[in-house]
Amino acid sequence: MRLANKLTVITAAASGMGKAAVELFSKEGARVAAIDLNEEGLASLKAEMKKKGFDIVTIAADLSTESGARDSLNAAVKALGGLDVLWAHAGIPGPAGIEQVDMAAFRKSLAVNVEAAVIGAGEAVGHMRKRGGGSIIFTSSISGLVGSMWSPLYSVAKFGIVGLTKSLCQTYAPDNVRVNAICPGLTETPMALEFTSRKGDPDEAARNKEMMINSVPLKRLGRPEDMAQAALWLASNDSAYVTGVALPVDGGFTAK
Repeated sequence: MRLANKLTVITAAASGMGKAAVELFSKEGARVAAIDLNEEGLASLKAEMKKKGFDIVTIAADLSTESGARDSLNAAVKALGGLDVLWAHAGIPGPAGIEQVDMAAFRKSLAVNVEAAVIGAGEAVGHMRKRGGGSIIFTSSISGLVGSMWSPLYSVAKFGIVGLTKSLCQTYAPDNVRVNAICPGLTETPMALEFTSRKGDPDEAARNKEMMINSVPLKRLGRPEDMAQAALWLASNDSAYVTGVALPVDGGFTAK
């Protein structure tokens, strides 16, 4: 019960890594609020968790908007009665390259990948301060540690998240608020197809997936549970002296 009585908010929680974390954190004793754009996915998650004996809070919100990001976080905190942990996990691939780039799509990716994290953390800090501290976790990427050949504009956003992490950890250390980031490698989630083939071509995706696996020392892609376990550690008191870290969870990809 490493998160016993921890009041926790997880964004992008209806599928993939976020969903895995909702289940894991709940099993570890947290009271969880799940935020996602996908109302149907949230309803399914809530029903699934109820069958397992957990009563989670679910809030549907569009985190690409300022009001959606701000209001959903505060609504979650109100429902929980406070806040100890925020995993600001929401993200989208955005445009692939810079030639003839769709700037509206790029701005939306920045809104989800960066602005929602900034807004969520900005709202979270005050709530955490009232409870004597807390843990903010961002989701960056290996593309925030090394440049992405496939998704340079995604790297723009994810390098920004690493910089945000290293800055805020210093700002809020006096408040006992720790700030860290997880940097996943390519992971078996619904979004993986978008990264391995922007055209949604299954053959291209399969080739790129095989290429990625061959470049990972552990010779496999990440699983949602791998990322959830990393987030659990950063959320728990087991990592009480860890702040400002951009943690690669990538099978050794960035070690080369």
